[in-house]
Amino acid sequence: MTTQASQESQSARSVLMIRPARFGANPDTAATNAFQARTLEESLAAIRMRVAREFDALATALSDAGVEVCAVDDTAEPEKPDAIFPNNWVSFHADGTVVLYPMLASNRRTERRLEVLEQLVARHHFRVGRTIDLSEHEMTGGYLEGTGSLVLDRVNRLAFASLSPRTHLDPIGDFAQRLDYEVVSFEAFDGAGIPPYHTNVLLCVGAHFAVLCASAIADDARRGAVARILENTGRELIEITPRQMSAFAGNMLELENRAGDKIIVMSATAQQSLDGAQRTGVERYGKIVAVPIPTIEKYGGGSVRCMLAEIHLPHRS
Repeated sequence: MTTQASQESQSARSVLMIRPARFGANPDTAATNAFQARTLEESLAAIRMRVAREFDALATALSDAGVEVCAVDDTAEPEKPDAIFPNNWVSFHADGTVVLYPMLASNRRTERRLEVLEQLVARHHFRVGRTIDLSEHEMTGGYLEGTGSLVLDRVNRLAFASLSPRTHLDPIGDFAQRLDYEVVSFEAFDGAGIPPYHTNVLLCVGAHFAVLCASAIADDARRGAVARILENTGRELIEITPRQMSAFAGNMLELENRAGDKIIVMSATAQQSLDGAQRTGVERYGKIVAVPIPTIEKYGGGSVRCMLAEIHLPHRS
């Protein structure tokens, strides 16, 4: 395991959110996302109206908690039903690096919009030093969907990855080599024997705690190894069940507000699935901010963490 700590904090004070223009249940992602509803049970107009309210509620809750929210509007054309989940196509790092990622669904690839990065620089005064574009792996069928596929221990330079149709070893290795990370990969399955579509539905890594659905990891030895690695970095391990994973309890994210206090953001669905001991365990490490986003979870198949791309970029002097 890497012993040299980076200069990057685990918890970001700023996040990118993309306000959706044409949210929808993406048929191109449904086959690999067991969390996503396959059919619409109401009109698309009604769904989009509720999604807009849920988006605004999360953005407001984060702003009220002292987190800088950089909200950028999606464009209506081309249609991007999953644009609300920007962490799948971009990540931001403390040395000024931006990474762009290869995505499985071809209709998601237009989410990679350089004008989004330009707005972060122009409006929010972040500094970008280099851009690493891993999207070329799409040409050879290699996929790695950002901090959905990778759960990063930014301090210890560890990249946790649950292998799946959206998370492949070749682009993981490319990421690790270019950004000096050590990879902790494993195979995991839900109760139906299907790999979770992203690592961040079964694992959350905060500064001093980690939430893990350990029982989803297929191999006993690998399960123990992942737990030991997390604990050896000084983190308390809070385990969740497969049922709680299906309620997005693993899809939480630790952030830091402008006062330097930790907050842990999750959906109301995730919070309600936790038992008293688990909730108390999480609250030892920060204030819980829980927001109801049931429409986004049902039809998008992702939760709060998926909606947030943490911005670790430096500000311009």
